[in-house]
Amino acid sequence: MEDRNKKDRIGLVLYVFYLAMLVMAVCVAGKIVYFQLIWHPEPKIAGPLTPSVVKRTIEPVRGNILDCNGRLLAMSYPVYDIRMDCTVRKNEFALIKDPEKSRMKESEWLRKSELMAEGLSHLVPGTDAAKLSRQIAAGRKDGRKYLQIAKGVDRKTMLAIKELPLFNEGANRGGIIVEPRNIRKYPYGRIARRTIGFVRDNKGLPEEEIKGNPGLEGRYDALLHGTDGREYLRVSDRGRVRNYDSAYVRAIDGNDLRTTINIDFQSAADKALRAQIDSEKTLNAACLVLMEVKTGAIRAMVNLSRDPSRGGSFEEISNHAIGRRYEPGSIFKTVTLLSVLSDGYIKSLDETIPTNHGVVKDTKMRQDVHILDWEREHKTHEISIRDGFKISSNYVFGTLAVQNYAKRPKQYVEKVYSYGLGDNFDFDLEGLLTPSIPNPANKEVWSNTTLGTMGFGYATEETPLHMLTFYNAIAGKGRMVKPYLVESIEKNGNVVDRRGTSVLNASICTRAVADTMTRALLSVTEEGTAKVLRKARCKIAGKTGTSFGIVAGGGYSDVSGRKKYQGTFVGYFPAEDPQYSVICAVFSDPSYTNYRFQGGGIPAATVKELADYVYANDPRFRKEADKK
Repeated sequence: MEDRNKKDRIGLVLYVFYLAMLVMAVCVAGKIVYFQLIWHPEPKIAGPLTPSVVKRTIEPVRGNILDCNGRLLAMSYPVYDIRMDCTVRKNEFALIKDPEKSRMKESEWLRKSELMAEGLSHLVPGTDAAKLSRQIAAGRKDGRKYLQIAKGVDRKTMLAIKELPLFNEGANRGGIIVEPRNIRKYPYGRIARRTIGFVRDNKGLPEEEIKGNPGLEGRYDALLHGTDGREYLRVSDRGRVRNYDSAYVRAIDGNDLRTTINIDFQSAADKALRAQIDSEKTLNAACLVLMEVKTGAIRAMVNLSRDPSRGGSFEEISNHAIGRRYEPGSIFKTVTLLSVLSDGYIKSLDETIPTNHGVVKDTKMRQDVHILDWEREHKTHEISIRDGFKISSNYVFGTLAVQNYAKRPKQYVEKVYSYGLGDNFDFDLEGLLTPSIPNPANKEVWSNTTLGTMGFGYATEETPLHMLTFYNAIAGKGRMVKPYLVESIEKNGNVVDRRGTSVLNASICTRAVADTMTRALLSVTEEGTAKVLRKARCKIAGKTGTSFGIVAGGGYSDVSGRKKYQGTFVGYFPAEDPQYSVICAVFSDPSYTNYRFQGGGIPAATVKELADYVYANDPRFRKEADKK
């Protein structure tokens, strides 16, 4: 009985203890809820006792842009901003009991800062040592913890600065603060800059270079930039330090972009074009594109515009190869010739048509002076298709278009679209314009002369890249590939995403027709309007084109009768086994007539120089070139 009573007392004690602990737990939980949701400290007390926390974005290292051989076209380059905490050791010196010793320590520190400023003036151009010394002294007096000492210095200079008096004592004793950051560098200067593009937040670039089409830097910004990280900083006696109580997210560096550009070919193309246009005061723009026939890889893309802000020099400001749409002129005659050959309206280049004094029948088109000259020189009223192509006769190709497609103009227009000259395609740069092709069903744009003028290169508008893609398909025996600039996306040297050739049209014509077209194009460069190319190191097949541009107020001439010329040459080489296609176009201001603004002048001469360079330096041709 006594044992039972004893057990009951123990149980009661445990029960009371349990109740007490439960009450205490409820009170603690309630207090926690109170402090978390209801209670707020006095702002006057909380402010000084709570260190402020600042969120900071951690910039990733931007990926590089490489040429096809891995050479750097754009890179992120580390630079360093040097700042100073002017207050270091000030309190330490103030706590020295001996006033004289305290003053001497402070004077010694300031003297070292003067020596540091003097040394910095020799390392960083533009640094005023006396002014900097005064700023440090004033900053020490006012409690400045973040005084700018130098900005954007390279690693070598940064290491030298860290060895200067005072700074060589480190951050806690000398007050030096080193902040790394990355800037964008372009090792090849202004070469291909419109194709490579610009980083929009890159400091120091002129505003006119930042606006507009941003090139590969803009189109692939997300891939190149990477992923931002973040950290939280709190204020301490030693400045801002990472707050380890907050989340930290590491930045992920950007991917690299390997392009199709061959910087050697790009440099040669840039040099060749500048050599031809620099002295031409009435030219205001030009472009030159080199592309591989089989793949569509663009090996060089030059875009030059006259820049008044730089003394009228030619600079890479606008991408004319993709962002300029113009009436192509006689290079479009190839479209007409390919159409009548493919549709079977002519069987041979030697077929003839009546010259008719240069007037296209059943139209109001003006006489073709080339045909009038032909009639006088050859004492004949017939001309072959080959000769019409060779002399670039508007009459011949206006006649071929009207004679064969007048009753079914839609068939001709559909041919143009099948050649990729009416639609757009996805390209690696923003800004590729869509061609403009008149619709026969729209009577507001289609008239008695539209079909004929289309036949020789007017009434339509094309970009240089569209025309190059078309000619490249002829060089490829009818296979049309899409031009591209990005070969692969890479990370730490490993390929993440491989790009490459894609086909726009498996066959725009038969191989036999393509071979016939090559013979026609060779007649232009060997006997016709591009005879300057006869001296090239390899055979080049191609076509010249000259057209008038629309001037201010509309029309093809201004009030003084001056005209705006657009000269183009487009073709491929070596003609017997095409490896590269190329287009060069120049654009003038309204000015006096100058034969060099025609396709057989500056454009053909530029292509010759570039083709000679490529033929001499591409390993595929080197053995043959050495023999010559």
